[in-house]
Amino acid sequence: GPLRSEWHRAPANAKIVHEGQACVVKDDNISERIYTIREGDHLVLKCLVKGHPRPQVRWTKTAGSASDKFQETSIYNETLRIEGIQRVQGGRYYCKADNGVGVAAIKSIRVDVQYLDKPVLTVHQTISDVRGRFYQEKTVFLRCTVNSNPPARFIWKRGTIPIEQSKDQGVDIYEPLYTQGETEVLKLKNLRLKDFANYTCQVSVRNVCEIPDSSVTFLLTIGTTPPALRLSVNESLVVDPGKDVTLSCEVTAGLPKPTVTWSRYLNPLPRNSLVRDGTLELRSVTPADSGFYNCTAVNNVGNPAKRNVNLLVRSMGNLTFQITPDSNKDSESIQMGRDLKLSCHVDAEPQDKVNYTWYQNAVLIYNSDSLIVLHSDPDMAPGTSSLEIVDMKFRDQATYSCVASFPGSTVPELRVDINITQNSVTPPILTVPEGGQEVSVREGGTTDLVCLVDGKPRPPVLWSRADKDLTMPTGEWAVETRDGRLRLTNVTRDLMGAYRCQTAPYNGLNVKPRQAQVQLNVQYAPVLDPVFQDVRSPNYQFVTLRCIIQKSNPPHMASIQWTRNGEPLTSLTPNPQENPQLKFKLDPSNNGTYKCRVNNGVGSSTCTFNISSRPYNAEFYFDTPNPIRNLKGNNFSYNLQWTQREPVATDRIIGYWVNVRNRNQMNLFSKQIDKEPVKGGLMSYILTDLKIPLSYEIRLAPITTYSTGDYVSRTIKYSEHHVCGFEDKHICGFSQDRGDNFDWTRQNHLTQNPKRSSNTGPEMDRSGTKEGCYMYIEASSPRVPGDTARLLSPLYNVNAARGPNGSGRLPYCISFFYHMKGKQTGEVKSIASVDTKVWSLIGNQGPDWNQAHIIVNPSGPFQVVFQAIRGSGYEGDIAIDDVSVTKGKCKQENSTCDIKIVMGGGAAPNGATKMSALNYNTCWQYNRTD
Repeated sequence: GPLRSEWHRAPANAKIVHEGQACVVKDDNISERIYTIREGDHLVLKCLVKGHPRPQVRWTKTAGSASDKFQETSIYNETLRIEGIQRVQGGRYYCKADNGVGVAAIKSIRVDVQYLDKPVLTVHQTISDVRGRFYQEKTVFLRCTVNSNPPARFIWKRGTIPIEQSKDQGVDIYEPLYTQGETEVLKLKNLRLKDFANYTCQVSVRNVCEIPDSSVTFLLTIGTTPPALRLSVNESLVVDPGKDVTLSCEVTAGLPKPTVTWSRYLNPLPRNSLVRDGTLELRSVTPADSGFYNCTAVNNVGNPAKRNVNLLVRSMGNLTFQITPDSNKDSESIQMGRDLKLSCHVDAEPQDKVNYTWYQNAVLIYNSDSLIVLHSDPDMAPGTSSLEIVDMKFRDQATYSCVASFPGSTVPELRVDINITQNSVTPPILTVPEGGQEVSVREGGTTDLVCLVDGKPRPPVLWSRADKDLTMPTGEWAVETRDGRLRLTNVTRDLMGAYRCQTAPYNGLNVKPRQAQVQLNVQYAPVLDPVFQDVRSPNYQFVTLRCIIQKSNPPHMASIQWTRNGEPLTSLTPNPQENPQLKFKLDPSNNGTYKCRVNNGVGSSTCTFNISSRPYNAEFYFDTPNPIRNLKGNNFSYNLQWTQREPVATDRIIGYWVNVRNRNQMNLFSKQIDKEPVKGGLMSYILTDLKIPLSYEIRLAPITTYSTGDYVSRTIKYSEHHVCGFEDKHICGFSQDRGDNFDWTRQNHLTQNPKRSSNTGPEMDRSGTKEGCYMYIEASSPRVPGDTARLLSPLYNVNAARGPNGSGRLPYCISFFYHMKGKQTGEVKSIASVDTKVWSLIGNQGPDWNQAHIIVNPSGPFQVVFQAIRGSGYEGDIAIDDVSVTKGKCKQENSTCDIKIVMGGGAAPNGATKMSALNYNTCWQYNRTD
């Protein structure tokens, strides 16, 4: 029938289809689709959407099992592609389509990734009550484990003969508890001579996704034993940096011959390492090569044999000292007649191998009643040496030296000198300069936080955040500075807060730390909302603009200024301490750009409002019919269709300006058309006398009593003979019918389902290329006989009902290629002018593409509908390609047609719609009367 003049906006509708390498696609008992794919294949899912305006599509995914951590990825595209899918990428995928009309459409599909790893066979032996040398009294367990999806089936063989538990009382075959179908055990009881043989564990997922079986074989002999190892070095090995290190693991037992591997705990093996025949060689080691190295021997008998080596590469880092006055007297200064302790610590590897030597005025110190050397001070951090001076005398005022070294090592020794006199050692003093307790800086700037420290020796200063949960800008918890100055660059507002400075407990007196705080105040311009807002309103109504001050430092506003189109609104003097707002009555004279500029003395921020009574833009309908050629002259017409966004938001829309330009941007004509929109209503206007083959830019703008909206534009071009080969993913404007049972699918030779039914469907598109696409229906499960798929063409606009010289209706030729191969092929129909059947064919039409030509005489706008009906079995796929709709009678390539059928009233006489025997036609012509 004729196209209705108005359509309403349609809510989003979604459907998930697949392309490519699916093994099986089926529906489960809750009407959810399950897509089965082999690991490593390419997953392609498409979300076919309908609705106007055209919906936006978002893909999300949840984890495949309860053991997986929840994850979500979002892809804003109609097509989801995963190259080389892995097992962890299985799960439920959701397609969400939303166009703002009604409730968003959500469809889901469960992706099940199939895989079968190579099984692992391990042997465990148990010796019973052994008397003499009767090796027969031994029980052996052959344990076969595999990772697979779906769960694998196990087949055991002795040699080439399958083992059946019911026929051999010497074996048990069982599945251990809690292995979820991943493990099966073959138990050999009280070994017999025939039990010493080759055993094969074969696993199978029954060829799902064409995954072949996998197997592993083990030879059980009287000598089968687990592995044993001997290590060539001690389990703790200390070496100097730069040395070469060789670690060897010798296999001392094991049959079959074990395989030896080396690994490193938590880290990969060093780049300069070499593994050869159970030996690990490390060249020119550095401290970074320190760690635990593991040697493992495996022969799948019993438990693996393991040996560990803790490799320590000698190194020494920072050497520090501490001076501790007599703690028993709670003293913080050096005093004669009291005890004093000097401590020395070096960060070293290995820490316990460091040797400390103490000197007084360059003379080696030996233990005496007044000088006591502790090589490992229990009151200090591990690896700390101390020198205790008992009942300090004037003779004890001297320069003391601490030397740290690795005896017999090439690592250089470290030394620190400590001058001890009553004048050279004074307690630290920490102060904040006057006015430095609070430091203000603008965001993005640089500043120094200062804590001055004095004392002999002068210790470093440690800076940290007063809030213990916050780190320093470097990401560390504390930062050391020698002079007490902490420099902060590119300061951000999240660095605002209190900072603590304190004296370090090392390189000075070991006394109660001195500490202070400095407050950092980061100033930034106000944060406003909204930054920009488009406000539309009818004229002569009040409009209120609000500029919300969300954050600001300082919070006090220095000034607030409103402007319109850059000119100050001097009549308005808002309170600087309140969220500014502006209220006025809108009229044609005060439309424009309003700005509220807020300044807090540090910087300015602006709320911008675009205030207008102009209507919102029109939106072109995405499924507009194709251009149609007129009867007379070299002209064509175009049915322009659109909807209006928010038609009641502003003054009443009384019509539209339509402007037509040619490709040189020359205006051909502008015209006002009187149409008043309703929300969601589809409007149309026919443009005539457009010249073939020129292209045109069509511009459209709504009109109100007071203003005109912005123009929107689209380009149109006439095509005399457009053939749709379905190469574009938008399939030339064709769409799937919502009311059918399943969909037509777009594919080519490269994306065919390798599991499709044999002897059905085309190998290539009509042109014979592997890359060319076509539309087809799959007759296999879950399709059942009678299921229908309908493919709808775009609307073809016809505005000339009569042919030349007053003849009958103007004819149009519908041409397409079809492929119907298979002994159970169903029926395909072509329907033009809604629900009137003009062509039908049933049954196997052979292995080639055939072409059909159909003449229709429409009375108005029409669509072409391709309807495919599933036949009696799965061997009967149907495909179409290269569809064209052209004006005039069909131009036959051959003057003679094998068959000509005249159809009346939409049906063929004498049952001619069933043409299963006509598999050699070169062309058909159908004439019908409405």
